[in-house]
Amino acid sequence: MPEHHTPLIATIAFGLGFAFLLGLLAQRLRIQPLVGYLLAGVAVGPFTPGFVADQALATELAEIGVILLMFGVGLHFSLKDLASVARVAVPGAIGQIAAATAMGGALGLALGWTVGAALVFGLALSVASTVVLVRALQERRMLDTDRGRIAVGWLVVEDLAMVAALVLLPVAAAALAGGAASPLGMATTLGWTLAKVAAFIAVMLLIGRRIIPWVMHHAAHTGSRELFRLSVYACALGVAFVAAKLFDASFALGAFFAGMVLGETRLSQRATEEAMPLRDAFAVLFFVSVGMLFNPAVLIEQPLAVLATVAIIVLGKSAAAFLIVRAFGHPAGTALTVSASLAQIGEFSFILVGLGVALGLLPEAGRDLVLAGAILSIMLNPVVFALVDRRRPAPATPAPPAPAETGHEVIVGYGRVGSLIGARLVAAGRRVVVIEEREEALAAARAAGAETIPGHAADPEVLALADLATSRRLFVTIPEAFEAGQVVQQARALNPRLDILARAHSDAAVQHLEGLGANLTVLGESEIAARMIERALLPRATEPRAAAAAQALAGG
Repeated sequence: MPEHHTPLIATIAFGLGFAFLLGLLAQRLRIQPLVGYLLAGVAVGPFTPGFVADQALATELAEIGVILLMFGVGLHFSLKDLASVARVAVPGAIGQIAAATAMGGALGLALGWTVGAALVFGLALSVASTVVLVRALQERRMLDTDRGRIAVGWLVVEDLAMVAALVLLPVAAAALAGGAASPLGMATTLGWTLAKVAAFIAVMLLIGRRIIPWVMHHAAHTGSRELFRLSVYACALGVAFVAAKLFDASFALGAFFAGMVLGETRLSQRATEEAMPLRDAFAVLFFVSVGMLFNPAVLIEQPLAVLATVAIIVLGKSAAAFLIVRAFGHPAGTALTVSASLAQIGEFSFILVGLGVALGLLPEAGRDLVLAGAILSIMLNPVVFALVDRRRPAPATPAPPAPAETGHEVIVGYGRVGSLIGARLVAAGRRVVVIEEREEALAAARAAGAETIPGHAADPEVLALADLATSRRLFVTIPEAFEAGQVVQQARALNPRLDILARAHSDAAVQHLEGLGANLTVLGESEIAARMIERALLPRATEPRAAAAAQALAGG
Protein backbone atom coordinates (compact mmCIF):
# COMPACT_ATOMS: atom_id res chain seq x y z
CA MET A 1 0.00 0.00 0.00
CA PRO A 2 1.25 3.53 -0.75
CA GLU A 3 2.52 5.62 2.14
CA HIS A 4 0.35 8.68 2.72
CA HIS A 5 2.10 11.87 3.86
CA THR A 6 -0.81 13.85 5.27
CA PRO A 7 0.42 16.00 8.17
CA LEU A 8 -2.70 18.18 8.12
CA ILE A 9 -5.10 15.25 8.42
CA ALA A 10 -2.89 13.57 11.02
CA THR A 11 -2.70 16.75 13.12
CA ILE A 12 -6.46 17.24 13.07
CA ALA A 13 -7.25 13.55 13.64
CA PHE A 14 -4.85 13.01 16.53
CA GLY A 15 -5.46 16.45 18.00
CA LEU A 16 -9.25 16.15 18.08
CA GLY A 17 -9.12 12.45 19.02
CA PHE A 18 -6.92 12.98 22.07
CA ALA A 19 -8.85 16.13 22.96
CA PHE A 20 -12.12 14.19 22.96
CA LEU A 21 -10.78 11.35 25.10
CA LEU A 22 -8.99 13.52 27.65
CA GLY A 23 -11.79 16.13 27.64
CA LEU A 24 -14.29 13.34 28.39
CA LEU A 25 -12.07 12.08 31.20
CA ALA A 26 -11.80 15.60 32.63
CA GLN A 27 -15.58 15.97 32.50
CA ARG A 28 -16.00 12.68 34.37
CA LEU A 29 -13.57 13.91 37.02
CA ARG A 30 -15.59 17.16 37.30
CA ILE A 31 -12.72 19.19 35.82
CA GLN A 32 -13.06 21.73 33.01
CA PRO A 33 -12.75 19.92 29.63
CA LEU A 34 -10.21 22.49 28.44
CA VAL A 35 -7.71 20.93 30.87
CA GLY A 36 -8.12 17.73 28.87
CA TYR A 37 -7.59 19.64 25.62
CA LEU A 38 -4.33 21.11 26.94
CA LEU A 39 -3.12 17.69 28.06
CA ALA A 40 -4.02 16.36 24.61
CA GLY A 41 -1.60 18.89 23.18
CA VAL A 42 1.12 17.72 25.54
CA ALA A 43 0.42 14.14 24.43
CA VAL A 44 0.90 14.92 20.72
CA GLY A 45 3.71 17.43 21.31
CA PRO A 46 7.45 17.00 20.79
CA PHE A 47 8.27 16.56 24.49
CA THR A 48 6.39 13.29 24.99
CA PRO A 49 6.89 9.91 23.29
CA GLY A 50 4.68 8.68 20.44
CA PHE A 51 3.04 10.63 17.64
CA VAL A 52 4.22 14.23 17.19
CA ALA A 53 1.79 16.59 15.43
CA ASP A 54 2.93 19.36 13.09
CA GLN A 55 3.28 22.44 15.33
CA ALA A 56 3.13 24.96 12.48
CA LEU A 57 -0.08 23.44 11.12
CA ALA A 58 -1.62 23.22 14.58
CA THR A 59 -0.88 26.91 15.17
CA GLU A 60 -2.55 27.91 11.89
CA LEU A 61 -5.59 25.77 12.65
CA ALA A 62 -5.80 27.39 16.08
CA GLU A 63 -5.70 30.83 14.43
CA ILE A 64 -8.85 29.91 12.50
CA GLY A 65 -10.53 29.23 15.83
CA VAL A 66 -9.47 32.67 17.09
CA ILE A 67 -10.85 34.29 13.91
CA LEU A 68 -14.24 32.56 14.15
CA LEU A 69 -14.45 33.24 17.87
CA MET A 70 -13.80 36.98 17.51
CA PHE A 71 -16.17 37.12 14.53
CA GLY A 72 -18.88 35.70 16.78
CA VAL A 73 -18.06 38.22 19.50
CA GLY A 74 -18.31 41.05 16.97
CA LEU A 75 -21.77 39.84 15.94
CA HIS A 76 -23.00 40.66 19.45
CA PHE A 77 -21.12 43.95 19.68
CA SER A 78 -21.86 47.35 18.16
CA LEU A 79 -20.11 50.67 17.83
CA LYS A 80 -22.36 51.95 20.59
CA ASP A 81 -21.23 49.10 22.87
CA LEU A 82 -17.58 49.77 22.03
CA ALA A 83 -17.93 53.50 22.69
CA SER A 84 -19.81 52.88 25.94
CA VAL A 85 -16.87 50.97 27.48
CA ALA A 86 -14.03 52.99 25.91
CA ARG A 87 -13.80 55.26 28.94
CA VAL A 88 -12.68 52.38 31.17
CA ALA A 89 -11.33 49.89 28.57
CA VAL A 90 -8.75 52.18 26.94
CA PRO A 91 -7.00 53.59 30.03
CA GLY A 92 -7.67 50.37 31.92
CA ALA A 93 -6.01 48.12 29.35
CA ILE A 94 -3.04 50.47 28.97
CA GLY A 95 -2.61 50.73 32.75
CA GLN A 96 -2.88 46.98 33.22
CA ILE A 97 -0.36 46.31 30.42
CA ALA A 98 2.06 48.74 32.03
CA ALA A 99 1.64 47.16 35.48
CA ALA A 100 2.03 43.58 34.22
CA THR A 101 5.01 44.52 32.05
CA ALA A 102 6.69 46.15 35.05
CA MET A 103 6.12 43.06 37.23
CA GLY A 104 7.30 40.67 34.53
CA GLY A 105 10.27 42.89 33.71
CA ALA A 106 11.29 42.94 37.37
CA LEU A 107 11.23 39.13 37.43
CA GLY A 108 13.29 39.00 34.23
CA LEU A 109 15.93 41.33 35.71
CA ALA A 110 15.98 39.24 38.91
CA LEU A 111 16.75 36.19 36.75
CA GLY A 112 19.77 38.00 35.31
CA TRP A 113 18.36 38.84 31.86
CA THR A 114 19.00 41.99 29.84
CA VAL A 115 16.62 44.96 29.80
CA GLY A 116 15.36 43.94 26.34
CA ALA A 117 14.64 40.38 27.48
CA ALA A 118 12.87 41.63 30.60
CA LEU A 119 10.72 43.98 28.51
CA VAL A 120 9.64 41.25 26.08
CA PHE A 121 8.93 38.86 28.96
CA GLY A 122 6.82 41.44 30.77
CA LEU A 123 4.83 42.30 27.65
CA ALA A 124 4.13 38.61 27.04
CA LEU A 125 2.64 38.30 30.54
CA SER A 126 0.41 41.36 30.09
CA VAL A 127 -1.97 40.22 27.33
CA ALA A 128 -4.86 37.80 27.85
CA SER A 129 -5.93 34.98 25.55
CA THR A 130 -8.86 35.79 23.28
CA VAL A 131 -10.11 32.20 23.24
CA VAL A 132 -10.00 31.66 27.00
CA LEU A 133 -11.58 35.02 27.84
CA VAL A 134 -14.45 34.74 25.38
CA ARG A 135 -15.19 31.10 26.17
CA ALA A 136 -15.30 31.87 29.90
CA LEU A 137 -17.78 34.70 29.30
CA GLN A 138 -19.85 32.57 26.91
CA GLU A 139 -20.12 29.70 29.40
CA ARG A 140 -21.53 32.15 31.94
CA ARG A 141 -23.64 33.98 29.32
CA MET A 142 -21.96 37.27 30.20
CA LEU A 143 -20.99 38.49 26.73
CA ASP A 144 -24.08 40.70 26.47
CA THR A 145 -23.73 42.18 29.97
CA ASP A 146 -21.96 45.39 30.95
CA ARG A 147 -19.11 43.48 32.58
CA GLY A 148 -18.78 41.28 29.47
CA ARG A 149 -18.60 44.32 27.19
CA ILE A 150 -15.91 45.92 29.33
CA ALA A 151 -13.85 42.72 29.22
CA VAL A 152 -14.18 42.43 25.43
CA GLY A 153 -13.46 46.14 24.91
CA TRP A 154 -10.41 45.72 27.14
CA LEU A 155 -9.35 42.79 24.95
CA VAL A 156 -9.68 44.87 21.76
CA VAL A 157 -7.42 47.58 23.24
CA GLU A 158 -4.88 44.94 24.29
CA ASP A 159 -4.99 43.57 20.74
CA LEU A 160 -4.20 46.99 19.29
CA ALA A 161 -1.37 47.49 21.78
CA MET A 162 0.19 44.14 20.91
CA VAL A 163 -0.02 44.89 17.17
CA ALA A 164 2.02 48.03 17.85
CA ALA A 165 4.46 46.09 20.08
CA LEU A 166 5.10 43.47 17.38
CA VAL A 167 5.93 46.19 14.86
CA LEU A 168 8.22 48.09 17.24
CA LEU A 169 10.07 45.04 18.60
CA PRO A 170 12.51 44.68 15.66
CA VAL A 171 13.24 48.42 15.80
CA ALA A 172 13.85 48.19 19.56
CA ALA A 173 16.12 45.16 19.05
CA ALA A 174 18.25 47.13 16.59
CA ALA A 175 18.46 50.09 18.98
CA LEU A 176 19.47 47.89 21.93
CA ALA A 177 22.10 46.21 19.77
CA GLY A 178 23.67 49.58 19.02
CA GLY A 179 21.97 50.09 15.67
CA ALA A 180 20.94 53.32 14.04
CA ALA A 181 17.35 53.33 15.27
CA SER A 182 16.39 56.69 16.76
CA PRO A 183 13.43 57.83 18.88
CA LEU A 184 12.14 59.67 15.83
CA GLY A 185 12.38 56.52 13.73
CA MET A 186 10.55 54.48 16.34
CA ALA A 187 7.84 57.14 16.63
CA THR A 188 7.47 57.18 12.84
CA THR A 189 7.16 53.39 12.71
CA LEU A 190 4.56 53.39 15.46
CA GLY A 191 2.61 56.21 13.84
CA TRP A 192 2.58 54.44 10.48
CA THR A 193 1.31 51.22 12.09
CA LEU A 194 -1.47 52.98 13.96
CA ALA A 195 -2.40 54.88 10.79
CA LYS A 196 -2.81 51.60 8.89
CA VAL A 197 -4.96 50.12 11.64
CA ALA A 198 -7.07 53.29 11.68
CA ALA A 199 -7.39 53.06 7.90
CA PHE A 200 -8.67 49.49 8.23
CA ILE A 201 -11.27 50.53 10.80
CA ALA A 202 -12.35 53.41 8.57
CA VAL A 203 -12.67 51.11 5.55
CA MET A 204 -14.79 48.69 7.57
CA LEU A 205 -17.09 51.42 8.86
CA LEU A 206 -17.46 53.28 5.56
CA ILE A 207 -17.26 50.53 2.94
CA GLY A 208 -17.57 47.23 4.79
CA ARG A 209 -20.83 48.41 6.36
CA ARG A 210 -22.37 48.42 2.88
CA ILE A 211 -20.62 45.53 1.14
CA ILE A 212 -20.74 42.84 3.85
CA PRO A 213 -24.50 43.13 4.61
CA TRP A 214 -25.23 43.22 0.87
CA VAL A 215 -23.25 40.02 0.26
CA MET A 216 -24.85 38.25 3.22
CA HIS A 217 -28.39 39.28 2.25
CA HIS A 218 -27.77 38.13 -1.31
CA ALA A 219 -26.56 34.75 -0.02
CA ALA A 220 -29.59 34.47 2.28
CA HIS A 221 -31.99 35.23 -0.59
CA THR A 222 -30.62 32.36 -2.66
CA GLY A 223 -32.47 30.06 -0.28
CA SER A 224 -29.39 27.84 0.04
CA ARG A 225 -28.25 27.25 3.60
CA GLU A 226 -24.95 25.92 2.26
CA LEU A 227 -24.23 29.15 0.39
CA PHE A 228 -25.18 31.27 3.38
CA ARG A 229 -22.87 29.22 5.62
CA LEU A 230 -20.06 29.67 3.10
CA SER A 231 -20.69 33.42 3.00
CA VAL A 232 -20.29 33.57 6.80
CA TYR A 233 -16.95 31.74 6.71
CA ALA A 234 -15.75 33.72 3.70
CA CYS A 235 -16.61 37.00 5.42
CA ALA A 236 -14.90 36.11 8.70
CA LEU A 237 -11.74 34.60 7.23
CA GLY A 238 -11.50 36.97 4.26
CA VAL A 239 -11.73 40.18 6.26
CA ALA A 240 -9.33 38.81 8.90
CA PHE A 241 -6.79 37.93 6.20
CA VAL A 242 -7.07 41.35 4.52
CA ALA A 243 -6.71 43.10 7.89
CA ALA A 244 -3.50 41.21 8.66
CA LYS A 245 -1.87 41.33 5.23
CA LEU A 246 -2.81 44.79 3.97
CA PHE A 247 -3.23 46.80 7.18
CA ASP A 248 -0.84 45.02 9.60
CA ALA A 249 -3.68 44.47 12.06
CA SER A 250 -4.24 41.11 13.74
CA PHE A 251 -6.50 38.33 12.44
CA ALA A 252 -8.59 38.62 15.59
CA LEU A 253 -9.10 42.36 15.22
CA GLY A 254 -10.13 42.01 11.58
CA ALA A 255 -12.62 39.26 12.36
CA PHE A 256 -14.06 41.26 15.27
CA PHE A 257 -14.85 44.27 13.07
CA ALA A 258 -16.29 42.02 10.34
CA GLY A 259 -18.66 40.52 12.90
CA MET A 260 -19.51 43.93 14.35
CA VAL A 261 -20.49 45.25 10.91
CA LEU A 262 -22.65 42.19 10.19
CA GLY A 263 -24.11 42.34 13.69
CA GLU A 264 -25.98 45.51 12.75
CA THR A 265 -28.14 43.53 10.30
CA ARG A 266 -31.06 41.16 10.87
CA LEU A 267 -28.92 38.19 9.83
CA SER A 268 -26.63 38.34 12.86
CA GLN A 269 -28.41 35.58 14.80
CA ARG A 270 -28.42 33.24 11.82
CA ALA A 271 -24.75 33.96 11.11
CA THR A 272 -23.92 33.15 14.74
CA GLU A 273 -25.65 29.77 14.48
CA GLU A 274 -23.81 28.91 11.26
CA ALA A 275 -20.37 29.88 12.60
CA MET A 276 -20.76 27.99 15.88
CA PRO A 277 -19.88 24.37 14.90
CA LEU A 278 -16.59 25.21 13.15
CA ARG A 279 -15.76 27.78 15.80
CA ASP A 280 -15.98 25.25 18.62
CA ALA A 281 -13.91 22.63 16.78
CA PHE A 282 -11.10 25.03 15.95
CA ALA A 283 -11.19 26.54 19.44
CA VAL A 284 -10.39 23.05 20.77
CA LEU A 285 -7.43 22.90 18.36
CA PHE A 286 -6.20 26.17 19.87
CA PHE A 287 -5.87 24.54 23.29
CA VAL A 288 -4.21 21.51 21.70
CA SER A 289 -1.66 23.77 19.98
CA VAL A 290 -0.89 25.49 23.30
CA GLY A 291 -0.32 22.13 24.97
CA MET A 292 2.11 21.11 22.21
CA LEU A 293 4.42 23.98 23.11
CA PHE A 294 4.75 22.94 26.73
CA ASN A 295 7.92 21.22 27.97
CA PRO A 296 7.09 19.67 31.36
CA ALA A 297 10.82 19.66 32.26
CA VAL A 298 10.64 23.38 33.07
CA LEU A 299 8.50 22.57 36.12
CA ILE A 300 11.40 20.59 37.57
CA GLU A 301 14.28 22.75 36.38
CA GLN A 302 12.86 26.18 37.34
CA PRO A 303 9.99 25.65 39.81
CA LEU A 304 10.38 28.98 41.64
CA ALA A 305 10.53 30.98 38.40
CA VAL A 306 7.42 29.18 37.14
CA LEU A 307 5.54 29.96 40.36
CA ALA A 308 6.56 33.61 40.18
CA THR A 309 5.41 33.80 36.53
CA VAL A 310 2.03 32.28 37.35
CA ALA A 311 1.64 34.59 40.35
CA ILE A 312 2.17 37.66 38.13
CA ILE A 313 -0.41 36.42 35.60
CA VAL A 314 -3.10 35.19 37.99
CA LEU A 315 -2.64 37.52 40.97
CA GLY A 316 -0.62 40.58 39.99
CA LYS A 317 -2.27 41.34 36.65
CA SER A 318 -5.75 40.61 38.01
CA ALA A 319 -5.21 42.84 41.03
CA ALA A 320 -4.15 45.71 38.77
CA ALA A 321 -7.25 45.25 36.59
CA PHE A 322 -9.52 45.08 39.65
CA LEU A 323 -8.15 48.32 41.10
CA ILE A 324 -8.41 50.12 37.76
CA VAL A 325 -12.03 49.11 37.17
CA ARG A 326 -12.98 50.10 40.71
CA ALA A 327 -11.16 53.42 40.29
CA PHE A 328 -13.49 54.20 37.40
CA GLY A 329 -16.51 53.77 39.66
CA HIS A 330 -17.71 50.34 38.55
CA PRO A 331 -19.11 47.90 41.13
CA ALA A 332 -17.03 45.14 42.67
CA GLY A 333 -18.88 42.47 40.68
CA THR A 334 -17.83 44.04 37.38
CA ALA A 335 -14.25 44.48 38.60
CA LEU A 336 -14.06 40.84 39.70
CA THR A 337 -15.37 39.57 36.35
CA VAL A 338 -12.89 41.68 34.36
CA SER A 339 -9.96 40.69 36.58
CA ALA A 340 -10.87 36.98 36.37
CA SER A 341 -11.21 37.22 32.59
CA LEU A 342 -7.67 38.59 32.31
CA ALA A 343 -6.05 36.10 34.71
CA GLN A 344 -4.40 34.10 31.91
CA ILE A 345 -2.25 34.56 28.81
CA GLY A 346 -2.43 33.07 25.33
CA GLU A 347 -1.87 33.48 21.62
CA PHE A 348 -0.29 36.96 21.49
CA SER A 349 2.09 35.93 24.27
CA PHE A 350 3.39 33.05 22.13
CA ILE A 351 3.87 35.34 19.12
CA LEU A 352 5.74 37.91 21.22
CA VAL A 353 8.15 35.44 22.82
CA GLY A 354 8.70 33.70 19.48
CA LEU A 355 9.70 37.00 17.88
CA GLY A 356 11.77 37.92 20.94
CA VAL A 357 13.78 34.68 20.71
CA ALA A 358 14.20 35.07 16.93
CA LEU A 359 15.56 38.62 17.38
CA GLY A 360 17.99 37.49 20.08
CA LEU A 361 16.27 39.60 22.75
CA LEU A 362 14.81 36.82 24.88
CA PRO A 363 16.60 33.62 25.96
CA GLU A 364 14.83 30.32 25.34
CA ALA A 365 14.37 29.95 29.09
CA GLY A 366 12.05 32.97 28.92
CA ARG A 367 9.93 31.28 26.28
CA ASP A 368 9.67 28.14 28.43
CA LEU A 369 8.51 30.21 31.41
CA VAL A 370 5.87 32.02 29.33
CA LEU A 371 4.55 28.71 27.97
CA ALA A 372 4.45 27.20 31.46
CA GLY A 373 2.66 30.31 32.73
CA ALA A 374 0.15 30.08 29.88
CA ILE A 375 -0.64 26.42 30.48
CA LEU A 376 -1.01 26.77 34.23
CA SER A 377 -2.97 30.04 34.10
CA ILE A 378 -5.41 28.61 31.54
CA MET A 379 -5.89 25.58 33.77
CA LEU A 380 -6.43 27.81 36.80
CA ASN A 381 -8.78 30.24 35.06
CA PRO A 382 -11.97 28.17 35.69
CA VAL A 383 -10.98 27.98 39.37
CA VAL A 384 -10.52 31.77 39.47
CA PHE A 385 -13.96 32.27 37.91
CA ALA A 386 -15.50 29.82 40.38
CA LEU A 387 -14.07 31.84 43.28
CA VAL A 388 -15.33 35.05 41.69
CA ASP A 389 -18.82 33.58 41.24
CA ARG A 390 -18.91 32.79 44.96
CA ARG A 391 -17.57 36.13 46.16
CA ARG A 392 -19.21 38.45 43.64
CA PRO A 393 -21.96 40.55 45.24
CA ALA A 394 -25.43 39.65 44.03
CA PRO A 395 -26.91 42.30 41.73
CA ALA A 396 -29.79 44.37 43.00
CA THR A 397 -32.98 42.87 41.60
CA PRO A 398 -36.56 42.36 42.66
CA ALA A 399 -36.96 39.59 45.18
CA PRO A 400 -37.85 36.13 43.84
CA PRO A 401 -41.43 34.97 44.16
CA ALA A 402 -42.49 34.09 47.67
CA PRO A 403 -43.10 30.36 48.22
CA ALA A 404 -46.58 31.05 49.54
CA GLU A 405 -47.71 32.38 46.15
CA THR A 406 -48.34 29.42 43.90
CA GLY A 407 -49.20 28.86 40.29
CA HIS A 408 -46.68 31.24 38.67
CA GLU A 409 -45.18 30.70 35.22
CA VAL A 410 -41.39 30.51 34.83
CA ILE A 411 -39.66 31.43 31.56
CA VAL A 412 -35.99 30.62 30.97
CA GLY A 413 -34.63 33.02 28.35
CA TYR A 414 -36.26 36.24 27.21
CA GLY A 415 -35.28 36.36 23.55
CA ARG A 416 -37.60 36.34 20.55
CA VAL A 417 -39.58 33.30 21.73
CA GLY A 418 -39.49 33.97 25.47
CA SER A 419 -40.61 37.59 25.11
CA LEU A 420 -43.63 36.57 23.00
CA ILE A 421 -44.65 33.94 25.55
CA GLY A 422 -44.13 36.33 28.44
CA ALA A 423 -46.18 39.11 26.87
CA ARG A 424 -49.15 36.82 26.22
CA LEU A 425 -49.03 35.32 29.72
CA VAL A 426 -48.87 38.73 31.40
CA ALA A 427 -51.75 39.93 29.20
CA ALA A 428 -53.72 36.90 30.37
CA GLY A 429 -53.20 37.92 34.00
CA ARG A 430 -50.61 35.27 34.89
CA ARG A 431 -47.71 35.87 37.27
CA VAL A 432 -44.54 35.45 35.23
CA VAL A 433 -40.97 34.96 36.47
CA VAL A 434 -38.15 35.31 33.92
CA ILE A 435 -34.64 33.90 34.38
CA GLU A 436 -32.11 35.73 32.19
CA GLU A 437 -28.53 37.00 32.23
CA ARG A 438 -28.64 39.75 29.63
CA GLU A 439 -29.37 43.06 31.30
CA GLU A 440 -31.33 44.39 28.29
CA ALA A 441 -33.58 41.33 28.31
CA LEU A 442 -34.12 41.64 32.06
CA ALA A 443 -35.11 45.29 31.64
CA ALA A 444 -37.53 44.34 28.83
CA ALA A 445 -39.09 41.61 30.98
CA ARG A 446 -39.60 44.00 33.88
CA ALA A 447 -41.10 46.60 31.54
CA ALA A 448 -43.54 43.95 30.30
CA GLY A 449 -44.70 43.24 33.85
CA ALA A 450 -42.70 40.11 34.69
CA GLU A 451 -40.56 39.44 37.76
CA THR A 452 -36.93 38.73 37.00
CA ILE A 453 -34.12 36.57 38.33
CA PRO A 454 -30.68 37.39 36.89
CA GLY A 455 -28.29 34.53 36.29
CA HIS A 456 -27.66 31.33 34.36
CA ALA A 457 -30.69 29.02 34.68
CA ALA A 458 -28.45 25.93 34.58
CA ASP A 459 -26.94 27.08 37.88
CA PRO A 460 -28.85 25.17 40.61
CA GLU A 461 -28.74 28.16 42.96
CA VAL A 462 -30.31 30.44 40.35
CA LEU A 463 -32.95 27.91 39.35
CA ALA A 464 -33.88 27.39 43.00
CA LEU A 465 -34.85 31.09 43.26
CA ALA A 466 -37.71 30.50 40.82
CA ASP A 467 -39.43 28.25 43.36
CA LEU A 468 -40.28 25.55 40.83
CA ALA A 469 -41.80 23.40 43.56
CA THR A 470 -44.87 25.67 43.61
CA SER A 471 -44.87 26.91 40.02
CA ARG A 472 -47.47 25.95 37.43
CA ARG A 473 -45.31 25.64 34.33
CA LEU A 474 -41.76 26.07 33.03
CA PHE A 475 -40.97 27.39 29.55
CA VAL A 476 -37.39 26.66 28.42
CA THR A 477 -36.93 28.95 25.40
CA ILE A 478 -33.14 29.05 25.06
CA PRO A 479 -32.02 27.59 21.70
CA GLU A 480 -28.95 25.65 22.92
CA ALA A 481 -30.07 22.05 23.46
CA PHE A 482 -27.25 21.21 25.88
CA GLU A 483 -27.98 24.12 28.25
CA ALA A 484 -31.72 23.60 27.91
CA GLY A 485 -31.25 19.93 28.82
CA GLN A 486 -29.44 20.87 32.02
CA VAL A 487 -32.30 23.16 33.01
CA VAL A 488 -34.96 20.56 32.18
CA GLN A 489 -33.16 17.83 34.11
CA GLN A 490 -32.75 19.95 37.24
CA ALA A 491 -36.31 21.28 37.04
CA ARG A 492 -37.74 17.77 36.79
CA ALA A 493 -35.77 16.74 39.87
CA LEU A 494 -37.10 19.75 41.81
CA ASN A 495 -40.73 19.15 40.83
CA PRO A 496 -41.72 15.78 39.31
CA ARG A 497 -45.23 17.11 38.50
CA LEU A 498 -44.07 20.32 36.80
CA ASP A 499 -45.33 20.93 33.26
CA ILE A 500 -42.16 21.63 31.23
CA LEU A 501 -42.35 23.07 27.70
CA ALA A 502 -39.15 23.47 25.66
CA ARG A 503 -38.06 24.48 22.17
CA ALA A 504 -35.73 22.62 19.82
CA HIS A 505 -34.07 22.99 16.43
CA SER A 506 -33.67 19.32 15.49
CA ASP A 507 -35.26 15.90 15.99
CA ALA A 508 -32.22 14.86 18.06
CA ALA A 509 -32.76 17.84 20.36
CA VAL A 510 -36.42 16.89 20.78
CA GLN A 511 -35.45 13.37 21.87
CA HIS A 512 -32.73 14.74 24.14
CA LEU A 513 -35.01 17.18 25.97
CA GLU A 514 -37.95 14.82 26.29
CA GLY A 515 -35.60 12.13 27.54
CA LEU A 516 -34.54 14.48 30.33
CA GLY A 517 -38.11 15.23 31.38
CA ALA A 518 -39.74 17.81 29.09
CA ASN A 519 -43.50 17.24 28.71
CA LEU A 520 -43.62 18.97 25.33
CA THR A 521 -40.79 19.94 23.03
CA VAL A 522 -41.73 22.17 20.11
CA LEU A 523 -39.72 21.84 16.90
CA GLY A 524 -40.10 25.02 14.86
CA GLU A 525 -40.05 23.34 11.46
CA SER A 526 -42.70 20.80 12.49
CA GLU A 527 -45.05 23.48 13.82
CA ILE A 528 -44.67 25.53 10.64
CA ALA A 529 -45.42 22.48 8.51
CA ALA A 530 -48.44 21.59 10.67
CA ARG A 531 -49.86 25.11 10.34
CA MET A 532 -49.45 25.06 6.56
CA ILE A 533 -51.03 21.61 6.24
CA GLU A 534 -53.90 22.73 8.45
CA ARG A 535 -54.58 25.58 6.05
CA ALA A 536 -54.15 23.40 2.96
CA LEU A 537 -56.63 20.76 4.16
CA LEU A 538 -59.36 23.20 5.17
CA PRO A 539 -62.54 23.10 3.03
CA ARG A 540 -62.46 25.91 0.47
CA ALA A 541 -65.54 27.57 1.97
CA THR A 542 -63.95 27.95 5.37
CA GLU A 543 -60.62 29.36 4.18
CA PRO A 544 -61.71 33.03 4.20
CA ARG A 545 -63.19 32.65 7.67
CA ALA A 546 -60.01 30.93 8.84
CA ALA A 547 -57.92 33.72 7.35
CA ALA A 548 -60.09 36.35 9.06
CA ALA A 549 -59.81 34.52 12.37
CA ALA A 550 -56.04 34.27 12.00
CA GLN A 551 -55.84 37.98 11.19
CA ALA A 552 -57.95 38.87 14.23
CA LEU A 553 -55.80 36.65 16.43
CA ALA A 554 -52.62 38.29 15.16
CA GLY A 555 -54.10 41.72 15.77
CA GLY A 556 -55.13 40.76 19.28
